[in-house]
Amino acid sequence: MPNQRLSVVVTRRLPDVVETRLKELFDVTLREDDAPMGREELAEALRNTDVLVPTITDEIDATLLAQAGARLKLIANYGAGVDHIDVHSARQRGILVSNTPGVVTDDTADMTIALMLAVTRHIPQGLAVMQADEWRGWSPMAHLGTRIGGKRLGILGMGRIGQAVARRARAFGMQIHYHNRRRLRPDVEEALEASYWESLDQMVARMDVISVNCPHTPSTFHLMNARRLKLMKPSAVIINTSRGEVIDENALTRGLRAGEIAGAGLDVFERGQGINPRLRELPNVVLLPHMGSATLEGRIEMGEKVILNIKTFADGHRPPDQVVPSML
Repeated sequence: MPNQRLSVVVTRRLPDVVETRLKELFDVTLREDDAPMGREELAEALRNTDVLVPTITDEIDATLLAQAGARLKLIANYGAGVDHIDVHSARQRGILVSNTPGVVTDDTADMTIALMLAVTRHIPQGLAVMQADEWRGWSPMAHLGTRIGGKRLGILGMGRIGQAVARRARAFGMQIHYHNRRRLRPDVEEALEASYWESLDQMVARMDVISVNCPHTPSTFHLMNARRLKLMKPSAVIINTSRGEVIDENALTRGLRAGEIAGAGLDVFERGQGINPRLRELPNVVLLPHMGSATLEGRIEMGEKVILNIKTFADGHRPPDQVVPSML
């Protein structure tokens, strides 16, 4: 689409530098506040724009896509995950979908390690004592946690983020194990000093820490189900900075309450903001509001990728980060 100033609708507030650059390049409609768009607002945007820039909070299903106007040719997602977009339906309607892969890798891996330390070293409990002014001085048996050095880490999903977690965990002296849809190349395994498990059940039963780093797809929904959670050692903890749907949240809550699982660090939840209220009551759980990728640098880089995808499309070429159904 050369020589044409595309109409672009952005569904959420983005960093100022990103919004300003979008304004310079396109006929862009920016969000006045940071509230998610309602379904009718999304439908209106789909009917009247060339490019939609949604985020994970926008559920763009087949029913909504059926209302798209003939102008809509690109959904340039602000984020790597696209399970909130029906990519197959979009493709059938001639609408391309792009995302922003790789940008949040380091930020999410950092948060995975942070949650691991927070759970095993009881950091939230110590913080609560200090904030309540209940600390009465050092004691040799107070607030005892466990080391992560020397422990076995089982990574579920060894893509970009899983490998970044492995590199960081090795620096802490952890032993790296992983289960993945496809085994890594021998040279990558050797560099990460990682042991591959074809059987997820066998890996889960032997690990001290499980880190969920795989996407949400039909095949990964409740991959950590009640049966598999029961395989975990009572001393083990589970960390999830990927997608909440991968873990059966009710089963996890039961296991934590019963002492069958030592702890959990969760940045994502099965029902989005609808967190199981029993999880909030548990002292062995650290809950975060989907902060894994929340750095200013990362948000700006995501915006830059969105702009590159739109600009490349506007110039008549395939967006560099186009998502095709075979990738899902």
